[in-house]
Amino acid sequence: MSLPDEFHDLAQRVNNWGRWGADDEIGTLNLITDEVVREAAATVRAGLRVPLALPLQQDGVQSGLVPGRINPLHTMVQINQELFGPGTVATSDDSAVLSLQTATHWDALTHASHSGRIYNGRPADTITPHEGARFSGIGTMPPVVSRGVLLDVARAHGVDRLPGGHAVTPEDLEAAEELAGVRVRAGDVVLVRTGQVRVYLAGDKNGYGYPSPGLSIRTPQWFRARDVAAVANDTLTFEIFPPEIEDLWLGVHALDLVEMGMPQGQNWNLEALSTACADQARYAFLLSAMPEPFTGATGTPVAPVAVL
Repeated sequence: MSLPDEFHDLAQRVNNWGRWGADDEIGTLNLITDEVVREAAATVRAGLRVPLALPLQQDGVQSGLVPGRINPLHTMVQINQELFGPGTVATSDDSAVLSLQTATHWDALTHASHSGRIYNGRPADTITPHEGARFSGIGTMPPVVSRGVLLDVARAHGVDRLPGGHAVTPEDLEAAEELAGVRVRAGDVVLVRTGQVRVYLAGDKNGYGYPSPGLSIRTPQWFRARDVAAVANDTLTFEIFPPEIEDLWLGVHALDLVEMGMPQGQNWNLEALSTACADQARYAFLLSAMPEPFTGATGTPVAPVAVL
């Protein structure tokens, strides 16, 4: 089944291939310049640090909806072991088996492909079983430290959580901008709150994944026009699920990651940040969300922190 004409039209509108050169591997993260970071640091006033990650735990967000993704399996490999003889200092060590997109994470640009291509026109078969992603893997991402902007779409609609069938549109993003009193600009990392993570926090992991509000196929054009560096939200699937266009599954992934070269994040817990931003009447902040530099990987857990 081929992708519809509407998708290909949108792809042409948002495409960034060659914008930063034929060898570029980091896409829109090029927009996070030294000046952008200096201006981001100037947003810090109270020094309030708000963590945005869900815990890595065996009873995590994965329910089997995404094939192959598992919650962390944690094992102790030594417990209070006196490595250098009786009476010496003892240590405890752990190991874990987990999917790299298991909880709060970044998707690398290689997480999605379409028509045999990944970002910047490279062949999709440069992702191999032994090497993983040879280009644009998560290990190529630079430090993600920039101005974060919370677009609290749920709050702008006057609800705690958007309904499962709600596709977040550019009009929704602009309504959240108006609520925030801030304009998204080049190099920003945009955090879109739907409130969907509340379903998981209430103990319903199946309801968290499906049906889910999420970004509309129309939003990549808005992010491209604003030169956004990266986008994250508080859902399992990032985009609306099931999709708004029949049989166009993961179309937003393909537009963001493949065509635009814009990293995206999922399963971010934006509830405490929503409260903090509303209390302080400030929706722009310093965001630190450094990806773990895992060579060849197509995603990585991340523990982001917003500093207000």
